[in-house]
Amino acid sequence: MDTMSVDVATDHPAGSVALARDSARNFLEKLVPAPAPEAADTVILVVSELVTNALRHGGGTCTLDLTAHPDGIKVAVHDPSPQTPRMRTPDLNGGTGGFGWPMVNRLATATSVTHQPAGGKSVTARLPR
Repeated sequence: MDTMSVDVATDHPAGSVALARDSARNFLEKLVPAPAPEAADTVILVVSELVTNALRHGGGTCTLDLTAHPDGIKVAVHDPSPQTPRMRTPDLNGGTGGFGWPMVNRLATATSVTHQPAGGKSVTARLPR
């Protein structure tokens, strides 16, 4: 089983999300067998969304963990906030979002939120390989 972990901070939010995407892309490129191109694109999209949400709503820092299984990729993002992601009506006019969590849930075979005993949470999405 292949694994990777990256610490991400909001010193430069756009750069932090780009770092997470690049790290995920590098991780996926090293897997044997490699995921299908569409599956890899989906993993990158979910990484981008979960890291963006963690940085925006989760306290300014997060850790991205990727784990490759024979049949899928597990994306886990850990942040210090206890607040669980929630479904909400997307804001089509005000730019306040609401699209990401529903999208992640549609793309993933499973999602979960686990609250950590020391505080914070882990948001996990399992994606096809």
